[in-house]
Amino acid sequence: MAQAQAAHDPNAYFVPHHSRWPLFASVALFVTMAGLASWFNEASYGKTMFFVGIAGMIVILFKWFADVILESVSGYYNKQVDSSFRMGMVWFIFSEVMFFGAFFGALFYARQYALPWLGGEGDGVMTNALLWDGFSSAWPTAGPGQVGGHFQTIPAWGLPLLNTLILLTSGVTVTIAHHALKAGHRKQLLVFLGLTVLLGCTFLFFQVEEYIHAYTELNLTLGSGIYGSTFFMLTGFHGAHVTLGTIMLAIIWLRCAKGHFSKDDHFAFEAVAWYWHFVDVVWLGLFLFVYVL
Repeated sequence: MAQAQAAHDPNAYFVPHHSRWPLFASVALFVTMAGLASWFNEASYGKTMFFVGIAGMIVILFKWFADVILESVSGYYNKQVDSSFRMGMVWFIFSEVMFFGAFFGALFYARQYALPWLGGEGDGVMTNALLWDGFSSAWPTAGPGQVGGHFQTIPAWGLPLLNTLILLTSGVTVTIAHHALKAGHRKQLLVFLGLTVLLGCTFLFFQVEEYIHAYTELNLTLGSGIYGSTFFMLTGFHGAHVTLGTIMLAIIWLRCAKGHFSKDDHFAFEAVAWYWHFVDVVWLGLFLFVYVL
C-alpha cells in the first residue's frame, strides 16, 4: 500500500485502496443494534452486547479516521478531490435538513391539522362528537386519551434560552477560529476552537439537566402523548447532532494542534464548521416552535 501511495500521481483523482473498515463497521453496528434490541427485551446478554458493539465502533472509527487523515496530510487530495468532498458535505447537510424537516412536519401537522380535527373543527365535527366529546384542542396536549397522564412543559426563558445563547456564542467562536486559521494565527485558532468545544459540552450538560427535570418533576416523558413524543424526538436528535459535532470539533482541534491545516488547505475544518452552523440553525427553529410558541 505504501508503494502504491508513493507512486500516486498528484494530478490524478485519488482513489483509495480497498478498505476493511466498512465491513468491520457493519458488523459492529449489527452487534450494537442486536444488543440494544436484546437489552430492551430484558435478555441477560443484551447490555453487554450493546456496549461491546459501541466499543467496536469507537475503535473502528478511530482507525478509519486515522487512515483518511494520513491520506490528507500525505498530499493525495487535489482540487478535484476537494470539490468532491465539498459536494458530498453539501448533500449530507441537505439530507440532515430533510431529516429534521420530517420531524418539524410531524409537529406542525399535529398542531395545525390533527389536533383541531380531534377538537371538532372543520371535517372533524363527527370525530369529536362520537369519539372525543368534550376534548379541547389546546396545545400542548397529550391527546384526547391523555396518554402518559398530566404533564408540565419546560419554560422557554430558562435553560432553553441559556442553551440558545450558548449555541449562538459557539457559532461566533468557531467563525473567529476559522478566520484565525486563514490568517495563520495559530494561538487564536486553538483558543477559540477550544472554546467552541467547551460551549458544545456545556450545551449538552444543560440539556441533560433539562431532561432529568422533565422526567423527575414535570412528568414530561417520551410517552407523554403527541407533545412528549415530538418534543423528545426533536430535541433528542438535535442533542445527538450536537454530540457528534462536538466530537468532530474536538478531533479538528487536535489536528490543528498538530499543524495539519494551512490557510489554503483546511476543508475538514470548514466541513465541521458548516455542520456546526447547521446545528445552530436547527436549534433556533426548535427554540421558536417547540419552546416559545
